[in-house]
Amino acid sequence: MTVRRPANPLALAVLGLLLEQPRHPHAMAAALRERGLDSAFKLTTGSLYDTVRALARDGWIEADGTEQVGGRPARTVYRHTPEGRARFTEWLDELIREPSPEFPRFVSALTYLGALGPRRAAEALRERAAALEAGLAAGESAYQAAREDHGVPRLFVIEAEYARAMAEAELRWVRATAEEIERGALPWPEGDGHA
Repeated sequence: MTVRRPANPLALAVLGLLLEQPRHPHAMAAALRERGLDSAFKLTTGSLYDTVRALARDGWIEADGTEQVGGRPARTVYRHTPEGRARFTEWLDELIREPSPEFPRFVSALTYLGALGPRRAAEALRERAAALEAGLAAGESAYQAAREDHGVPRLFVIEAEYARAMAEAELRWVRATAEEIERGALPWPEGDGHA
């Protein structure tokens, strides 16, 4: 029997959080935002609740009681089912072991970089470099706050280290390519956009 895996990548985040402790969706959202993971997963209230319902329907997680704070409505707390935890770790193992094609927008846009012309292409790359630098600085602050201020173990934020390494590599490439364009070392087809 083939196990139906969640279509929404947010399911990974939900299942990961439930490894730590049972939680209700509101606490899941708060933890994802606090850790800066709302930038890695498309997080809306609707998508989170839809994901939780789908995981419960498919037997990955189950209700583990309710929690009520003050006059707020009672919230259903969820935990892994034993089978759901096993499925999650199998899925995770596969995702880590087996590279799969990803289709980032930036790579798609690079395919047509020549259409911008050398000046505009270099300007666009320089602007991207500045945005990457700002993102790296903000990410580093969030990482340090999680590790030092909140005592989050390194293993629980290791994806931030990976994201930092990827952003640093992209930044190096973007800067080097902009520099090549600016000094004329990257040949541009004749008559192709001197914008």
